Amino acid sequence: MAGIKEIRTKIKSVHNTRKITKAMEMVAASKMRKAQERMRAGRPYADRVRAIATHLMQAHPDYTHPYMVESGEMKAVGIIMVTTDKGLCGGLNTNISRLVLARIKEFEHEGVRVQATALGSKGAGLLNRIGANVVSSEVQLGDAPNLARLIGAIKAQIDDFINGKVDAVYLATSRFVNTMKQDPSFIRLLPLPSGLADPFQSEVQDDDRIESKYGWDYLYEPDSRTVIDDLLMRYVEGLIYQAVAENMASEQSARMVAMKSASDNAKKVIGELELVYNKTRQAAITKEISEIVGGAAAV
Repeated sequence: MAGIKEIRTKIKSVHNTRKITKAMEMVAASKMRKAQERMRAGRPYADRVRAIATHLMQAHPDYTHPYMVESGEMKAVGIIMVTTDKGLCGGLNTNISRLVLARIKEFEHEGVRVQATALGSKGAGLLNRIGANVVSSEVQLGDAPNLARLIGAIKAQIDDFINGKVDAVYLATSRFVNTMKQDPSFIRLLPLPSGLADPFQSEVQDDDRIESKYGWDYLYEPDSRTVIDDLLMRYVEGLIYQAVAENMASEQSARMVAMKSASDNAKKVIGELELVYNKTRQAAITKEISEIVGGAAAV
């Protein structure tokens, strides 16, 4: 059994750890509120631009954007993986990493070449460890998404899709559901999927599709090419921004929950160590009393 001094040292060490986890929990709670407000503020725009893009795909414009063209045979794909820059956020990065690795194995099994873009240090580290073909990356994203940095990172994938080097581009991120739940999502970014009410849903039911009972047609000013090019670029930008905002809200929520759990466990460990400390101390006192009594009886 450990001595009294060793147990006292352990108790002090766990106390210090609990102070750190408690502070991290409070910081994450503060950042979580701001991240959730930012994420919820972006959802109406993302929903609206997605609805317009869906209606456009149901129409019959005289100009077809490359983003709307389906490839006949899948030979190469690009994957944009969104993760966090820091750890200590529970199983958030683990869940999205497992999903991406499973999809990569499926593509490789079908003979499809995979190239990747990492948004976040954890994803970049994973892709480099498995030897993936990383064409671009952006790390240290901060607490708020910066659209200019994000577009610069994914431009390599978009250009390769337009030039025909990849047949599809997929986006892997964590979708914020609530403070206790964050779902990993793997969605197709390009070519545009038609009729999706929420692209972050892995499985879409018939009721979740944006469909109309009547046909759509538009009058374009100045011309269809200019309007559609700008609209679909805003669609991709909005989807990327929203994906990173969802991941940041998920990160802070998962970190707050993880740090709260760590603080509660530390409190439990402290209680158990204090019980062992009191028992050990009582045993030492009893032993000393017995030795004193024994010595007095011998005299």
